[in-house]
Amino acid sequence: MSDELSPPPPRAAGTDLWEAVEDLCGWLDAHRPVDGPDHLLLRILKLSEEVGEVAQAVIGATGQNPRKGTTHTWEDVRSELCDVAVTALVALRTLTPDAREVLTRHLDGVTRRSLGT
Repeated sequence: MSDELSPPPPRAAGTDLWEAVEDLCGWLDAHRPVDGPDHLLLRILKLSEEVGEVAQAVIGATGQNPRKGTTHTWEDVRSELCDVAVTALVALRTLTPDAREVLTRHLDGVTRRSLGT
């Protein structure tokens, strides 16, 4: 068996979001190089890295760096935004086994506050 980190096997189309998050957490836990409370902090800090990649993709898609020109597409931006969402859900699941309920309650509160429903 190889020590090389490899992604989990692909699931069939229509896979439940929270099952995938659970699988990713398990895979990350099995391959984490740091134990103790630092693994939690590092998993949360990963969000900053992913957000930076979104910014880099937007700058590249709009050609804002004259030295580099247009280096990314809006598809790249969408992909990086998905990475942020997945990373945030994995970090939330790392904090609590009730991540689905926590997110649902929070989204309900944001929706009521924002839309007045």
